[in-house]
Amino acid sequence: MALVTKAIKGTQDLLPNESYKNRYVEQTMLDIASKFGYKEIRTPVFEHTELFSRGVGDTTDVVQKEMYTFDDKGGRSITLRPEGTAGAMRAFLEHGLFNEPLPQKVSYLTSCYRYEKPQAGRLREFHQFGVECLGTAAPAADAELISLAHEIFSHLGVEGLQLEINSIGCPTCRKKYHEALHSYFESKKADLCETCLDRLGRNPMRILDCKSPVCSEIAKDAPKVLDYICEDCSAHFEVVKKHLDAMNIPYVVNPTIVRGLDYYTRTVFEFVSTQIGAQGTVCGGGRYDGLAEQLGGNSTPSLGFALGIERLMLLIQAQNTPLPEEEKPDLYIASMGEAATVLAAKLAASLREEGISVQYDVAGRSVKAQMKFANKLGVRNTVVIGDSEIESGKVTVKDMNGGESVEMELDGFEDSYQSYLIQSAVAEIAGTEGIDMSGINLADLF
Repeated sequence: MALVTKAIKGTQDLLPNESYKNRYVEQTMLDIASKFGYKEIRTPVFEHTELFSRGVGDTTDVVQKEMYTFDDKGGRSITLRPEGTAGAMRAFLEHGLFNEPLPQKVSYLTSCYRYEKPQAGRLREFHQFGVECLGTAAPAADAELISLAHEIFSHLGVEGLQLEINSIGCPTCRKKYHEALHSYFESKKADLCETCLDRLGRNPMRILDCKSPVCSEIAKDAPKVLDYICEDCSAHFEVVKKHLDAMNIPYVVNPTIVRGLDYYTRTVFEFVSTQIGAQGTVCGGGRYDGLAEQLGGNSTPSLGFALGIERLMLLIQAQNTPLPEEEKPDLYIASMGEAATVLAAKLAASLREEGISVQYDVAGRSVKAQMKFANKLGVRNTVVIGDSEIESGKVTVKDMNGGESVEMELDGFEDSYQSYLIQSAVAEIAGTEGIDMSGINLADLF
């Protein structure tokens, strides 16, 4: 077989035998965020390039090297979103959500695009779960946001993540820190990589985030931002830590965390794992109090985080974290002959309307082949319909897990089968809980 083309480098297909796991994890995150008051927002996959150059920052690797940018047919510069925060803030400003009660809490599941060297946990098309809390300067919001990420990991049973926090101060106090960094790295410029030489004049904090072993080693002895933050920023950080302590969320203060995007201020944090290779940051975020103004809006202190879906799934796989099994069909209706196939379609349609998962033959297989197919699907029950069943008006429901077979009338089969499922569920729960059901007729309960 010679395919015309294959998936583009840095992208991947998510097949049905794995996609249900992602769906469970993603829905879990949305549900937990909803408990915290976050409502889903959806923004376009592409935006005007200026949104990211102004919002993300033109000193970042994302803007300088990684964005998928092109001119559309109208000559406008368009960029596939490299992250979710700038688009969410743009929507907040454009649609006047600042006039609604603040803070506005939004969550999203989104695809993002960055031109990077593909490796485990780093793709050119990747997916994020993100939350943005727009319109609050209170340190309590920082801690609550972190607690949301912490609850997601706890609920999913993910272990071994270390929460690392830092404060990178505000634009005012950061000026002194930039001066100290510039002075330090200027004396080491002969050993810096070309990228960091450019960063030295534009934003020396970016050097702290360089992955080059040489630059990383040099950065170890660089001035620490916590030694330069102002009293207000220091007090803010102390309150954040006090709230985390009150919620029994363990953390480590890591003064080297700066995050990779220019819009961050004050609190920044990462949930880091050592089990998925070099790309160990599973979730990262922080406060970005100046982003709204950078995009032309009024001052709107805000914060958020992004959680990498692919990295999280790698971690779940590495830890063998148990996830619910994929739901199996409740019933497979095997049929022999045209009349039986039509009846199978009718019954399936009625049962599906009642929320029951049903499959029947749509491939013209023999009954033997249909039963093999049903077995591969892992269905709970099967029914065979042929001319004799139609004539007698009765069918037999077979429990594929070794339970008893039950005869049912075709007339009213839908109601009978629903009652059968309920009775089976009650019996299963009773068995699990060790309840003695002897002498009790389940049919009398319904």
